[in-house]
Amino acid sequence: MVQSSVLGFPRMGRLRDLKKANEAYWGGKLSKDDLLAEGKRLRLEHWKIQKDAGVDIIPSNDFAYYDHVLDHIQMFNAIPSRYSSAGLDTIDEYFAMGRGHQKDGVDVPSLEMVKWFDSNYHYVKPTFQDGQTFKLADDPKPLREFNEAKAAGIITRPVILGPVSFLHLGKADRDQTVNPISLLDKLLPVYEELLAKLKEAGAETVQIDEPILVFDLPLKTKNAFKPAYEKLSGSNTKIPKVVLATYFGDIVHNADILPTVSSLYGLHIDLVRNPEQLETVIGSLGSSQVLSAGVVDGRNIWKTNFKKAIEVVETAIQKLGKERVIVATSSSLLHVPHTLDSEKKLPEEVREWFSFAAQKVKEVSVIAKAVTEGPASVREELEANAKAMEARASSKRTNNPEVKDRQSKVTAEMHERKSEFPTRLAAQKEHLKLPLFPTTTIGSFPQTQEIRIQRNKFTKGDITAEEYERFIEKEIEEVVKIQDELNLDVYVHGEPERNDMVQYFGERLEGYVFTTHAWVQSYGSRCVRPPIIVGDISRPAPMTVKESKYAAKISSKPMKGMLTGPITCLRWSFPRDDVHQSVQAQQLALALRDEVVDLEAAGIYVIQVDEPALREGLPLRSGKEREAYLSWAVNSFKLSCAGVEDSTQIHSHFCYSEFQDFFHAIAALDADVLSIENSKSDAKLLKVFVEEAYPRHIGPGVYDIHSPRVPSEEEIKNRIDEMLQYLKPEQLWINPDCGLKTRQWKETKAALVNMVNAAKLFREQHKA
Repeated sequence: MVQSSVLGFPRMGRLRDLKKANEAYWGGKLSKDDLLAEGKRLRLEHWKIQKDAGVDIIPSNDFAYYDHVLDHIQMFNAIPSRYSSAGLDTIDEYFAMGRGHQKDGVDVPSLEMVKWFDSNYHYVKPTFQDGQTFKLADDPKPLREFNEAKAAGIITRPVILGPVSFLHLGKADRDQTVNPISLLDKLLPVYEELLAKLKEAGAETVQIDEPILVFDLPLKTKNAFKPAYEKLSGSNTKIPKVVLATYFGDIVHNADILPTVSSLYGLHIDLVRNPEQLETVIGSLGSSQVLSAGVVDGRNIWKTNFKKAIEVVETAIQKLGKERVIVATSSSLLHVPHTLDSEKKLPEEVREWFSFAAQKVKEVSVIAKAVTEGPASVREELEANAKAMEARASSKRTNNPEVKDRQSKVTAEMHERKSEFPTRLAAQKEHLKLPLFPTTTIGSFPQTQEIRIQRNKFTKGDITAEEYERFIEKEIEEVVKIQDELNLDVYVHGEPERNDMVQYFGERLEGYVFTTHAWVQSYGSRCVRPPIIVGDISRPAPMTVKESKYAAKISSKPMKGMLTGPITCLRWSFPRDDVHQSVQAQQLALALRDEVVDLEAAGIYVIQVDEPALREGLPLRSGKEREAYLSWAVNSFKLSCAGVEDSTQIHSHFCYSEFQDFFHAIAALDADVLSIENSKSDAKLLKVFVEEAYPRHIGPGVYDIHSPRVPSEEEIKNRIDEMLQYLKPEQLWINPDCGLKTRQWKETKAALVNMVNAAKLFREQHKA
């Protein structure tokens, strides 16, 4: 028979239960024992959902209190000494690495956090030392959770990040020189020990994720697979059978690696992202290897087209037979919301088009049953699915002739500013009169409990629009007053009216729909509720002008208008899968272009169009696909910004500073000022701006906003000193890493005071 499999399930719970528990623990309102008990409750609940759906192979160790890669860092004792020597309890040490710790005499920043491949999930980057050693934790988490499920009557397949990916995705610590992949020989015995313990406990198979196989890999990393899986293979009778899992791309370009792992029990591939790899991968399998066919999308919320998925699976069965094929999700379901059952306010028409995690686990079961017992065994499900596919394809919601007509009239000239940067810079200096080392923030200020309460009241109709507007104006007044006290140079209005940087805009655009409880983990306890693009996109009315205009009126300094760019609006939504993403990006750009022009007309002469997802959307491999993406992505940004005068300054913000492999595209955006995440990265990364003779202005983040920790003035001064080794004083802006929405006011003010004081010192030095 054909089995069904899930690669991983969302962790947060139906109502963001884990988020609430974590934050209560961090705030001292929940005990450690109660936090651990809540984690166990969620794990049992999630295993039961999958078992009740008929899934044959249920994952364990896919749960994490903060991040699954961080789990591996702690489990293998790859813990930098600044954390291990702090004397913290195990769970506090874990959270310190994820979010920093500043309490009871212990002051450590968090480890670097990076996007997980091309998703909006962030993982904690393994950070290795010269002389690094590894040791398995006394009570390894995969074993503990396998036994927990077993005690509940569910035999699971443990999920472990593979040794080659674990090392390749890591880095040497600051001032260290170790090449992480050179640590493989030290790491493999620890994996063997862990796998042996799992087999002894009764684990028949284990899922080892090696997602880096979708990358273009350096030779040393490619060569690491053979020795790794000679040890972790079916020839080693002390360990369970291994299914090697890849996802988010094809592995054909690394097909030469596969024969070296032919003794493994099975191989999982993503046939949603790259169905064309099926034939090549089947041809590379060993004579008895199993293929796990990822045909249910783990990254998007659309219902699986059963007809197409069954055809793919049947193709595999014809070559391999039913006993050698597993129907699976394309990746972990970590990237989709928990359940559609929580959504009571979606239009019924579009609700029928969607499938969240709890529904997707049923889909893999239906497909497996259809190919095992025949279509008649699931006729009702197949007919309902076909009806939903047809309804979506023919719906008037998906097509807007006016939007298509406007797109057809876009010209090359519409993508370009009126003048080159030197001319713009002169006009902006005259107009804005900013000092050397200008200070600003990235946009948002803390979203207090009172803001959330008032927004909720307005949403429920408990207060009028006029009452809510007055509340927002008071919040803006307070934020402007605080910035006056801080003596920042370019202000923001703080965004008190905004729920999320993408959702807020989506709610004001045609072509989107919204959920109530469809939360997805972004990092740690941070969850987002991505809007869903269901049709052609347009802007029926101004979206931000009223609040920005009010803020500018009461401000003594330049006020920055804040917009989310077209690529980020696209990437941080669930996009359509029936229209190319470049089409959706251009529609968003045209809507934002109208907003930028309206902001300028309202007296907003500094406008920030954030594109933190630009790097995230970059195809994982170099070549034509990457260049094509960068072409339409850059054009979308430029189209959104190019309608203003030279004297209006365009900013953009980017999360994470790994720009080396696509710096030409960053330069091509032609933004007057870039702000980037840089506080947890080596400042040497800024050398690319020197090597490429970047002519415009840049604000590398001087402190990490993902942590509640307050950096000292001296620490910020040191960061600025490092930056000036690579940037000219007249280029440098001083700002935090990112928006301050998730922080508390006390820590926010303290950090910004130190930031402004540090900038003032450098300003005085360079005047002298």
